[in-house]
Amino acid sequence: MKQIIPKLLAGFIVLSLSHAASFAQQDEEAEVEENSGGILQRYGSNAASSLESVSADASSIPLLRDYSSVTDEVLQNPPDSDWVTWRRTYDNLGFSNLDQINRKSVADLQLAWTQEVTQGNNMPTPLVHDGIMFLYSAGDVVLALDATNGELLWRYTHDGKAVTSHKFGIALYEDKVLVPTSDLHMVALNARTGEVIWDHAVDTDEVTDYALRSAPTIAGGQVIQGITASFVPGGGFIFAIDLETGSETWRFNTLARPGEPGGNTWNNIPLEERQGGSVWNTGAYDADLDLVFYGVSPTYNTGPLLYSLGVGSVNNDALYTNTTLALRPATGELVWHYQHVANDQFDLDWAFERSIVELEVDGEMKKVIITAGKPALFDALDAETGEYLFSVDPGLQNLFSAINPVTGEKIPNPNVFPDAEEVRTVCPYYQGGRNWHASSINNDTGFLFVPIFEVCMDTLLDDTGTLLSSGLRADTRPVPNTDGNYGRLQAINLKTRELAWQYRQEVVPASASLATAGGLVFLGYLDNTFKAFDQQSGEILWETTLGSIPAAFPITYSVDGKQYVAVVAGQLNIHTGVWLGLQNRFSGFVPASQDPAALWVFALD
Repeated sequence: MKQIIPKLLAGFIVLSLSHAASFAQQDEEAEVEENSGGILQRYGSNAASSLESVSADASSIPLLRDYSSVTDEVLQNPPDSDWVTWRRTYDNLGFSNLDQINRKSVADLQLAWTQEVTQGNNMPTPLVHDGIMFLYSAGDVVLALDATNGELLWRYTHDGKAVTSHKFGIALYEDKVLVPTSDLHMVALNARTGEVIWDHAVDTDEVTDYALRSAPTIAGGQVIQGITASFVPGGGFIFAIDLETGSETWRFNTLARPGEPGGNTWNNIPLEERQGGSVWNTGAYDADLDLVFYGVSPTYNTGPLLYSLGVGSVNNDALYTNTTLALRPATGELVWHYQHVANDQFDLDWAFERSIVELEVDGEMKKVIITAGKPALFDALDAETGEYLFSVDPGLQNLFSAINPVTGEKIPNPNVFPDAEEVRTVCPYYQGGRNWHASSINNDTGFLFVPIFEVCMDTLLDDTGTLLSSGLRADTRPVPNTDGNYGRLQAINLKTRELAWQYRQEVVPASASLATAGGLVFLGYLDNTFKAFDQQSGEILWETTLGSIPAAFPITYSVDGKQYVAVVAGQLNIHTGVWLGLQNRFSGFVPASQDPAALWVFALD
């Protein structure tokens, strides 16, 4: 087991937060401001609204003129050189077949170019096709750049007046760039010019507390998007827009309605008290099965669900929270669903990426959905049927005392259920043993790489908590008997269903992981570092210090045979601020001075 103790750094950081910081608990924002060594800054109206759009004359720029259509075939089988969806491929693996940068050559990795981007809260993913990089930048700005040097080709600035919200990114299809915006629009841009093709305003019946966070999924002739609805009566939904017309074609409500299937799982509370069911992550898609897969978050209105009514068929499972949904992309039809955890009383969402891998199960090759919630406990489901297959537990959580090997039902640990008289230690902390920092998977080796946070919470049902309506108080604390290391990169062998190596250090991860055919896994950290690990051993083979925190999704791509690795640093979010505060409280960590937000791109000499 490898461990390092990073040098404590001095300085300050400007932290840009969304207005809808729905994860805040017990004045957490004040805690961040006090402990992060910096200043909390809120953006009122769009932070980048002073920028003007700059369109391009594609006929005069060969790179734009020669841009080829991103067809269904390209999305299903992208060239190795490209990164065309949020996690590169429809199966959400976060894996690239490129291997020019590999275990032997990575020591020679050097900075190729940087490009400053807009300041603000974000968690972006660059996309690359035909040598053009498309980046959603903070403040509803989209940049088209020459992927070899960062030269600006065109820029689109959405003129909405909504408060800036962080997002995973955008999507590509044919000649379009699909952009979810902070004022709840879906905009289709011309990929060659940056000009608007259509602009669709999502109908929310004048409710303003929704947000679009994830990158869209393209499937079945639709651009499909989930919406967050943390405290919205009636909850969230997934919707589809026709790619040609820009008109909505269907929507699926993520909380079961009274009188509909699953409607009896809410202790008979009325629809307006059923809140949450947010969709934070981009859906996976399998073209052979013709299914898109999404995860749904829990509700914050946990008080009415604390105990089951025990009346007939009524229960407090709260469908479809903490559930994997399998939908038909053309119609929104629900084909199957699987609830990973019923009646979540701790905000430990099962809302993150659904990855599709091919694994041998009982002697038969199957397409398998792999996903983990905040407990960092991975479930495997049959992608075609939703049947439970197996679980792998990295050993942080104490929520469940057992897992039914046939159904996957999690057997609650009675010693951590909310109690009004006894303080109970629950692991992990409600920000999660894992969070939005996506795992990556090498399907050939079966290795999965997940960033993990080793922090717990002391809970007491004393009506002082502000996030959950039960009033549950949750005070963060280190893992019992901690050795002072809070960050972990965990490798899991999905073929053997066993934990492989782990790398642990004091400072926690800040980015998603990126795996490549070169035998590497890349990960960014809260101390501005960006590292490359050996996939087989966990050894650090290369690292560099960026100008600011890389709280984003790194990618890799190639142009004219040259491989690049890219990551945005300095566009932060509420989670970054929370962890800065916790690191300072637990170990005295103070972040280094932060340079302006920028895109950092590396290549071999």
